[in-house]
Amino acid sequence: MAHKNPLRKDKTCLNCNYVVEQRFCPNCGQENTETRKTFYHLFVHFFEDLTHYENAFWKTIRNLILKPAALTKEYLSGKRLSYLAPVRLYIFISFVTFLTLNIVANPEEIEKEDDGVEVTDLKAKRFIEQQKKNPAKEIQWLDNQEQLDRTAKPVIDSLRHLVHQREEAKLNRDAFLNFGYNSVREMDSIRAKNPEKIGDFKYWINKKSIETKYRIPHNQLGSKFIESLIRNFPKAIFIYMPIFAIVLWLFHNKKRWYYFDHGIFTLHYFSFLLLINLIVLLVGSLLAAISNHFLIDVINGIFSFIAYVWMFYYFFPAHHHFYGESRLISFLKSMALLFINMILISFLLVFLFVYSFVNIH
Repeated sequence: MAHKNPLRKDKTCLNCNYVVEQRFCPNCGQENTETRKTFYHLFVHFFEDLTHYENAFWKTIRNLILKPAALTKEYLSGKRLSYLAPVRLYIFISFVTFLTLNIVANPEEIEKEDDGVEVTDLKAKRFIEQQKKNPAKEIQWLDNQEQLDRTAKPVIDSLRHLVHQREEAKLNRDAFLNFGYNSVREMDSIRAKNPEKIGDFKYWINKKSIETKYRIPHNQLGSKFIESLIRNFPKAIFIYMPIFAIVLWLFHNKKRWYYFDHGIFTLHYFSFLLLINLIVLLVGSLLAAISNHFLIDVINGIFSFIAYVWMFYYFFPAHHHFYGESRLISFLKSMALLFINMILISFLLVFLFVYSFVNIH
């Protein structure tokens, strides 16, 4: 319980000038306490505003994890001050989860390539730098025997190494999220002969992919893609939650259950999913920081397995307890809902991967 601030001697409410006989103003509800506070009071006030801390936060978290759908039923029955509001709960858990994910799973930047050969010739150095800046330009002069004879062996080795790296980079670019075409010029040529073969959307997605792969160095492409994926994942979940609620609405009695009810159930369910992933992430990071011993890995594996099994199973009792249908009907509906959502999530993930790739910064 938070420490209460001392009451003001003046009984006039600072917010609405109403006479306050006790702690709270009967007109606007503002607490008539001293406005000058210590750092401790500011910190406690901030944490209470963030989590509605007075027992509500931990009570909400406990019920969310251990009692499927109990939180939703309590909220819809009118018991709302005892728990965190669904929107605030989701925003808080989502913020902490993705912040932690960015900190823990932030991919390290791969070191820059090193030619491994010392080059002393100034002209050769300039040539190498030019080739690095223009990877699409072919090094044709390596085939010229006269040039080879006049060039020192370290310079030749360095240039050959550069050619090998560039060819390898091209292979990596072509293999990573390749949508069927390797250059914009190739697509333009095909469209000129047969405009219907490549539609506008297909042309756009291929063009964005090719531009991204040539804009980002190949040794940073994977890490940049993961960063973009993590950055866009919260947006994808936020977009998908109303769709999830619509599917629930289609499967249940429209007169008994409003879309609002399904929305509250969805907020609590997705908060639970994010929270379980956050706990697994934190436990795994903590155990990894303690030791890299085989036994620690086994403990982490067992814990993660139990957590994910509970995360998968959770929907079945949550659906049964909230909608109050027979176990058989609830089970059949739950299976159908999971199947439909798996299909929808698959489309969402494909869109998320493509969107994250073409929007790499």
